[in-house]
Order: sequence, then structure tokens, then C-alpha cells
Amino acid sequence: GGGMGSNKRVEGASPASAATATGAAAAATAAAALAEGGRRSAVGRQRAASRRLPGSVGMAAASTAGEGSTLADFVGFPRVPQLGLGLAALGRPGYINLGRDGDIATADARPVEVMRARAHEVLDAAHAAGVRYFDCARSYGRSEEFLSAWLTDRGLTRDDLAVGSKWGYRYAADWRVDTGGEPHEVKDHSLAHFLSQKVETLEFLGDHIRLYQIHSATIASGVLENQEVLDALLKMREETGLRLGVSLSGVEQGETLRKAIATGVFDSVQATWNLLEQSAGPALEEASKAGMQVIVKEAMANGRVLRHPALIVVASDLGVPADALALAAAMAQPFRAVVLSGAVTTAQLESNMQSLAVAEMLKSTEKGAAALQRLLAEMRVDPEAYWKERSQLSWN
Repeated sequence: GGGMGSNKRVEGASPASAATATGAAAAATAAAALAEGGRRSAVGRQRAASRRLPGSVGMAAASTAGEGSTLADFVGFPRVPQLGLGLAALGRPGYINLGRDGDIATADARPVEVMRARAHEVLDAAHAAGVRYFDCARSYGRSEEFLSAWLTDRGLTRDDLAVGSKWGYRYAADWRVDTGGEPHEVKDHSLAHFLSQKVETLEFLGDHIRLYQIHSATIASGVLENQEVLDALLKMREETGLRLGVSLSGVEQGETLRKAIATGVFDSVQATWNLLEQSAGPALEEASKAGMQVIVKEAMANGRVLRHPALIVVASDLGVPADALALAAAMAQPFRAVVLSGAVTTAQLESNMQSLAVAEMLKSTEKGAAALQRLLAEMRVDPEAYWKERSQLSWN
């Protein structure tokens, strides 16, 4: 999802899924590289450590992960692996992930056609590796346009995969990375904005979309108390058969989610949960028990989890990539989420795919369970501190 960057005009943060990937062989050099000021991104280290063909490990991981990492039904689509792909970082030139200049060409070399080609390349790799849920939003630049063109070009239908999108933010960066302090996204949860963005989304994805979500609902935005909006959402579900979702951001995720559950309107929730920011966990369990399906965004905290010494050490001990371990930790939670990868390269996607097998290990072996409990205990931070740091990440 999007970012709560320093030049964002609203109080809520857009969803975010970290794209940075690292290999197990890179764990030993991670601390030294970070000490040098992070001159080499975690992705660069992973890429240097890996010589496998894109998608090969991901496909192997998907085939060996077993039923434990596959949901029997997700938003009406059967047998969905717990790893999905989010397009927040693929649909626009600027984003808040760490090390983005090492993942994609420099900011002045990201025209629309370059980003479209990159998006299609990663989408191809994800689909070939078994990913079946794809997540975008009106405010993710041209993400809906890129996804729509890919679906059409590949001849994929609604029976081949599941697509979700979001309304509530308007993309305002005009395909710039440096906006001169102006916001990249502008939040608007009004009825008029829903009605206009619904039309735009259906123009791109109407033949494929299964889930439509409020983008970053918060207590302050008041959208969950706006009966006109809730009625319009219910009317959309009645007319189209789409599932309705709500995405969350900020320190009040739990409180906001409980309010969303109480409305009885929503079929799913998308929230930030990662080894640093675990506070939404109890509310996500409540939502799951209430019948809502769960999507986790920002499972790598825009790359921040990959700097944590505990994750580096435990990943090395287990012999798995640190990025896959971070994603797997979210998959192993009792709320049984589809966890979004924010990969922007096929190498990142390949490494992320290993999370399916790692999640099985965390859930089914004593060593894996002990490793997970260690990470949960040692990496957790105060939510206020987490969201404050996130708000200071720069668009790059």
C-alpha cells in the first residue's frame, strides 16, 4: 500500500508492503553494510547472493508449502496461497521503501512505459510462481491500469485469480518523485469520491475485481460512521456481487477495526502487522473469528525489519532469507492472513515466495516455533514510535 510520507496531506497512512528482499547468504554481511550507512540495499545483497532463475525457488516453495499455507477460499476464489502481491510500489515512480534506487532505475529514469514493463514482469513471475491474489488502489499511480492491461494481454479471467482494489485516496504526484513538498496522495472518504472512484475502478477492473476496500479508514476520517457511504457500499455489493473490505493504518488500527466489525458491512480487513508493529493482532483475531478475511500489508515495514539484528541472526540460524522469515511470521499468526509482497523485482519475488515454506516450518516444528516466539518478543516496538518513524520516511 501507499505511504505515510512527510509530504502527505492526511492523518492516515496508506497501506504499505515492503519490497526489499535479502538472501540467507547475505545475513552475515548485513550488519557490516548497515554500519557503512546502508550504502547497499538489502535487495542488492540478496541479488548478489542469489544466482537462481527468477521464480524457480518461488515455484518450489509454493509446491512444497502444503495445505497449511493455502487458504481454501479467499474472497470467493478457491485455494489461494498466503502470499499475495501488492502493486503500491509498481504503479508509480515514487515510494517510501528503503533502497528503492537500488531496486529500480533512478528517479529520472522511471517513465510510465518503464514502470509498466517492470510491473508486467513482476506480475508474470508472481502468477507463474502460484500467487493468486493481486492488490492495488486508485491512488497507487497507474496500478489499476497496469494490472488491467496485463490481465487483458495474458488472457486471464476472473476464474484465474483474485483482484482487490481500494478507493479513498487520489493520486496527486503527477508521475513525479519530487513533488516539491506537495502530497503524493490526498485522502477523501466522502460519498461523492466513492461514487467517482468506483466508476474509475470498474472501468479498469470490472471484469476481474472481487474485493473493493475503503483505503485507510481511521476513527478521525469518520467514514465508518457515514451511513450514506455505508449504504452506497452495500448497494454496490448487491448490484455487483463484490466483497467489501476496509484497510487500516496508524496507532488506532485495533479500535478502528472493532468499529468496522460492528457495522456488519465488511467481508475483509487489510491491516499493518509485522514483527515491529504487532498491536493490531488481537483485533485481527477478533475479525477472523467474526468471519472476516485478513490481508496483511507492510509485513517488512518498508524494509525496516530487515535491519533488525534479531531477524538477521534468526534467519541465518534457520538457513532462510530474512525477507521470507518476516513474511512467514505474519502468515503464522492465528488470523490466517494473505500477506502482501511488495516486490518490485523478480529476484525479490523469488525470495519472498520462500515465505510459504518458512511459514510451514514456523507452525509445525519446535525449532521454528521457538524462533518465532523469539522474534515476537525481541522485535516488538511501541506503536507510537513505529508510526512516528514511518511518517518520516521520504518518498524516493
